[in-house]
Amino acid sequence: MNIFVVNCGSSSIKYQLFKWPSESPICSGLVERIGLEESIITHKVYVNDQEQVIKRVLDLPDHDAGMKEVGMLLTEPGIGVIQNPEEIEVVGHRIVHGGESFVETCKVTPDVKEEIKRLAILAPLHNPGHYVGINVAEHIFSKATHVVVFDTAFHSTMPEKAFRYAIPESFYNDYGVRVYGFHGTSHKYVSEEARAYLNKPDAKLITIHLGNGCSMAAVDGGKCIDTSMGLGPLDGLIMGTRCGNIDPSVVFYLVNQLGYDIAQVDTLLNKRSGMLGLTGFSDMRDILKAIDAGDKCAKLAYDMYAYRIKKYIGSYAAAMNGLDAIIFTAGVGENDPDLRAMVCRDMEFLGITFNEEENKIRAKGLRELSLQDSKVKVLVVPTNEELEIAKQCFELIQN
Repeated sequence: MNIFVVNCGSSSIKYQLFKWPSESPICSGLVERIGLEESIITHKVYVNDQEQVIKRVLDLPDHDAGMKEVGMLLTEPGIGVIQNPEEIEVVGHRIVHGGESFVETCKVTPDVKEEIKRLAILAPLHNPGHYVGINVAEHIFSKATHVVVFDTAFHSTMPEKAFRYAIPESFYNDYGVRVYGFHGTSHKYVSEEARAYLNKPDAKLITIHLGNGCSMAAVDGGKCIDTSMGLGPLDGLIMGTRCGNIDPSVVFYLVNQLGYDIAQVDTLLNKRSGMLGLTGFSDMRDILKAIDAGDKCAKLAYDMYAYRIKKYIGSYAAAMNGLDAIIFTAGVGENDPDLRAMVCRDMEFLGITFNEEENKIRAKGLRELSLQDSKVKVLVVPTNEELEIAKQCFELIQN
């Protein structure tokens, strides 16, 4: 079965094609700068563990043009992996926000599309692009079954005491103001990999997704009971450009005392804060270079970043009344040994004894970074959201 996984952003398309049941993609790609001059397509084909990269620069005015170009790359003589777009049997779409309407994967219908469009009020930067992507993909891959997989769905198992805000109930009942959580596809994938590795279906886990966006989840027996992001992706950990947890009084101060309007506050907290606001850099690699050069602001920001993670570990361990493992994943989580060490030091009270030497070794795949006598395991589990989407698509079609 050919399963094509698509992630449409406001100006981009990410994709992977799986020839199921193989869990390794036969091709993948990224279309960037849609709607701008000199759009970029990076297309990769995998044959016998060899990677062939095709890069093209051209003008793509909209997602329709971008998806058509992808369709041609999939079938192009010499690099094509299929003969005809009609060979794509399933298209899996990643959707950031499903609200309370979607708590599990489902097939695309006109009603489903309309609800995704309506939910754009909760995810204005993401859901409109997803909606456009579905329409375009339905046109290009007209014979395929289209499936939507929601980032918020994994967090739908949270109890009400965890997802409600302490504001008048009408805001929840009338407008859906509550904690939804994000990165759910990643948290689901790495938690299931960890449960299988530990051979413990009822494992109490804390998953730590650290990229430009960062979030954590408390996962008890495969079910999320709490997560760090909220109504939108601004809350929780310090991120590349987002502030994370902040006293709402700061917003009042910015507006009432400093003259900011709401749009300026939105830009400040979402796009100019986090590690960028503290250091001038949003990429952790640049921040580490600044630390090596003696930049005290960069060092403080790094300490704050790790400290916030440690606080969540403590609170989630308490919420689950125990802990079997913590899991680092995504770009920073998988590739920054110094950060992992900072988070795991001085955690013996929680049962974590960390293997500093093993942590320094660069390696691929799932690995354990705790000492043998550690009551709580420390794992690095590379995330694979596209594979998780393909899995969920296959399970839905089979059932």
